[in-house]
Amino acid sequence: MGPEQRIVYRQAGPQDEEQISAIDDSFTTDTIYEVVAGDEGFALRAIVVDPPLVKRFPDDESDGMSDDLHVEVAVDDGKVCGFVVAGVEEWHHRLAIHEIGVAPTHRGYGVGSALMQRACAYGRRLGARTAWLETSNVNVPAIRAYQRMGFILCGLDTTFYRGTASEGETALFMSKALDAG
Repeated sequence: MGPEQRIVYRQAGPQDEEQISAIDDSFTTDTIYEVVAGDEGFALRAIVVDPPLVKRFPDDESDGMSDDLHVEVAVDDGKVCGFVVAGVEEWHHRLAIHEIGVAPTHRGYGVGSALMQRACAYGRRLGARTAWLETSNVNVPAIRAYQRMGFILCGLDTTFYRGTASEGETALFMSKALDAG
């Protein structure tokens, strides 16, 4: 039995905060996307990196789960192995995916996809028409996963990470229509 067959998905509660914050959301990739921008648009070009890039994210400075955000967790044998944080921006009916993470031991089993489906269902219930997220051009594993989930590239910002530990990376914005199911 694979991990995907025993996982329970549910809305998170305060008791889950510590386990959520303990999830290792780092990644390793041997490919990054170079953003090629021109007068008429932009494209991503895959570049092989050797040695592979290992990215660790700094600890969040948040004070835990916000009351205005929806958090879903994936639980395997009583332990949180994945989570998604989302909120609906009412003025334009958009579900913003603030963060999604899956423990390395549970990656590749559909946990992230199931969490994203649950977040999108939450957005639909509240009238969201689009799901939207931000990631970095170096997070190729996430970009490919989001594409498999139906997200498409919809924009970029070359200055988004200025003054942060991710300076030099390009923020990529991806979206998915929710009104089509």
